[in-house]
Amino acid sequence: MASTKGPTRRAGLRTLVAAVAAVPLLGTVRASEARDERYAPVQPSPVPPLEVMTFNLRVAGTSEPNSWADRRPVMRALLRGAAPHVIGTQEGRLPQLSDIEADLGPHYAWIGTAGGGREESVAVFYDTRRLAPVEHTTFRLSDTPDVPGSNTWGGAYPRLVTQVRFRDLLDAGRQFHVLNTHLDHKSEYARARAATLIAERITALGRSLPVLLTGDFNAVAHDSPAYDTLLGTGLVDTWVTARRRGPAYGTFHGYGALRPDGDRIDWILATPDVAVRRESVDTFRVNGQYPSDHLPVLASLSLGRGEAPVTGAVTGASYSLAVISPCGS
Repeated sequence: MASTKGPTRRAGLRTLVAAVAAVPLLGTVRASEARDERYAPVQPSPVPPLEVMTFNLRVAGTSEPNSWADRRPVMRALLRGAAPHVIGTQEGRLPQLSDIEADLGPHYAWIGTAGGGREESVAVFYDTRRLAPVEHTTFRLSDTPDVPGSNTWGGAYPRLVTQVRFRDLLDAGRQFHVLNTHLDHKSEYARARAATLIAERITALGRSLPVLLTGDFNAVAHDSPAYDTLLGTGLVDTWVTARRRGPAYGTFHGYGALRPDGDRIDWILATPDVAVRRESVDTFRVNGQYPSDHLPVLASLSLGRGEAPVTGAVTGASYSLAVISPCGS
């Protein structure tokens, strides 16, 4: 899979076709409204909620039980049923990500590194019918964030962040940021330093656009320095701010019994201008088989108003190396 600094031409063409296809519909509505001024203008349809998921995929192994061959059909059914517009994934490597890409169908693409050596990919999948990437970057959670594979804080593995700015094709081109990560599972010091770096990067983005942060943080919500640091930037925990919530479970189960009201180590954080309609922990399984050793978290969101919509074409990024893979490639 070739690397690129910006959206692929194929992904860009798909976005352009989707945008052009939407124009006649909008024109038809406006024309019908103008036919008879005796009637009040038809109110525009509300923007559908943005469905966002964070999901630790569990590496694609061959050992039984819970091999990737056993888990993949369950993963496919879960993702197709949930149909998120954004999926922040953790622990992926290129073969597994390619399987998920194929299983999601032709309207999804993903952004992230391919993963290699000891470094995973924290890929961001997105629905191309709803979203178009504007720019993206990858940075490592270390003292040398631009060096692939760098690990300077004593973590068990190199860790990184995939950062994407999206344009919402169903919300007049409004933009928002997504950052996706996976913090170290052994070193609290590494998690704390990582959270500080992510907080600095989020602060540098400013407040003109909404920000979403997805990830497996390996840290308990409400009871960890990493959580406190990230909320200290002004982010909020969408589980807390959700108008409605599903039953609470510990998000890591290790293929064992689920733990009601257990530790949440997989979170979706957001700027306060993001309204959370509903959030849930998905316990989907088939004949006792879970798709992963983590449970995915799914939030239904309405983005803040942010800055004025952007109507220009998607541009390439002047950011560091990442991969965009259009589905079906």
